Amino acid sequence: MGPVHQGQLYVGGRWVPTRQTLTVRHKYTGEAIGVVGQADAGLVARAVEAAARAAPVMAALPAHRRAAILARIAAILQERKETFARTIAAEAGKALKYARVEVERGITTFTIAAEEARRIHGETVPLDAVPAGEGYFGFFVRRPVGVVAAITPFNFPLNLVAHKVAPALAAGNAVVLKPASYTPLTAVMLCEAMEEAGLPEGAIELVVGPGATVGDLLVTDPRVGMVTFTGSSAVGRAITQKAGIKKVTLELGNTSPVVVASDADLDLAARRSAVGAFYNSGQVCLSVQRIYVQRAVYEPFLERLAEATRAMAVGDPLQEGVDVGPMIDVAEARRIETWVREATEAGARVVAGGRREGPVVWPTLLTDVRPELRVVAQEAFGPVASVIPFDQLDEGLAMANATEYGLQAGIFTRDLGAVLRAIRALDFGGIVVNDAPTFRADHMPYGGNRQSGLGREGVRFAIEEMTNVQMVSIRCPDGVC
Repeated sequence: MGPVHQGQLYVGGRWVPTRQTLTVRHKYTGEAIGVVGQADAGLVARAVEAAARAAPVMAALPAHRRAAILARIAAILQERKETFARTIAAEAGKALKYARVEVERGITTFTIAAEEARRIHGETVPLDAVPAGEGYFGFFVRRPVGVVAAITPFNFPLNLVAHKVAPALAAGNAVVLKPASYTPLTAVMLCEAMEEAGLPEGAIELVVGPGATVGDLLVTDPRVGMVTFTGSSAVGRAITQKAGIKKVTLELGNTSPVVVASDADLDLAARRSAVGAFYNSGQVCLSVQRIYVQRAVYEPFLERLAEATRAMAVGDPLQEGVDVGPMIDVAEARRIETWVREATEAGARVVAGGRREGPVVWPTLLTDVRPELRVVAQEAFGPVASVIPFDQLDEGLAMANATEYGLQAGIFTRDLGAVLRAIRALDFGGIVVNDAPTFRADHMPYGGNRQSGLGREGVRFAIEEMTNVQMVSIRCPDGVC
């Protein structure tokens, strides 16, 4: 069972048919599993207009009512979690066990947003801290930006939508949602849940279509107060050039490094690095891609990692027990195959994997790679990771930091001093100790430095991005406050 409203989009509080539709396919079998509407320029304009009308309604909605709606959305997700999980597995190619985890996280994200909706507040400002402020009383409040355009990727079709939509609604905004065309069915189902939960008319708008048309229309529309985007660094840069004067939050790419020190728990490091590299076929912005291992433990670690990699079950993501399903399409699988072949022709060695069948790429481990190779220097966004030795810890940290990206990095060590050195040396938005950099708790601040993005997600921190500070300065009667 998928969405009820096949071939339609949610605009102005109603499900509307569209002139064109998009067939969504099972990413492993290729069979058609659903149909969604595609928006044209006129429908996008209607969606933004409806959101602009709803924005003041949402801003005036009391916090407890926003919280109640968000909690109801979470409850509906809980009731339908297996349906959501199976839809995610089919349209995204994500192994069912990980799709179920994503749904649980989506429930958590909406639940946290319900709680945070009650906690949005400002604070007083001691204006008399300077002579010009004598006789004034000051405070600031947070006001919603108005209309938020949320442009989301295919790899987490529920929870990355939740990380944009839930805090935007909690803050009192209206949202125009553009999910990835590869995975729109989950977004349709979520909009059905939001409608059922009693969200005011126009507060959520759903438009589907190419980024070059639908996405650009949203980014450039002056009625949109903020764009929040997760995707590639190239598209993120284009958004900053086109958006004009409006808020922009970007969660972009990474070449996630892991540093394994000689005192690390090698079994833990190998097991978590394998999962971090290959779950969702490596199509995660936090996927482990570069693994730097202190030479004293390089061989035993590599043996453990190769064993964990080969043990992963590859196949239909809807089958219980499968660890790794297909990539999002055959073209992406061929790209990874090309990158691996390029690496081997340059002297790299395939330790595990290196095989492709259609859209499926077996988890692939490489050694003897050079830093300029694409599998090392660029975001692979596929099931391939490279294992690289180093001698001294500072050398390994420097190698991990030698990237234009800066989302999250991981280090395995029992040495507190090594942890502190890593924190100082690594220019990343997050440092994960004794786990892979794929770790994320949905309430923590999350985002990247350098070319990995702008701003932070995590519900409370996203709310800060999705609101404006409004300063109030009151001149007190007779100069006495």
